[in-house]
Amino acid sequence: MAAPVLVKTKRVGGSLMVTIPKTAVETFGIEEGETVELTVRPVRKDHFGALRGIGAFSHADHADHA
Repeated sequence: MAAPVLVKTKRVGGSLMVTIPKTAVETFGIEEGETVELTVRPVRKDHFGALRGIGAFSHADHADHA
């Protein structure tokens, strides 16, 4: 079973991290320490309705912001 989940990245040291939303954790029965498979691909930020539900983007979220 698989389902797309949209999340924002956060900087931690020199890496980027993502969190798995509670709804996905509960749906898939994911537990702490479990190995999960992720497919990573950027989402177009200007696609109407594609990011519904994850909140507004800040200035720092724009790709041209360093």
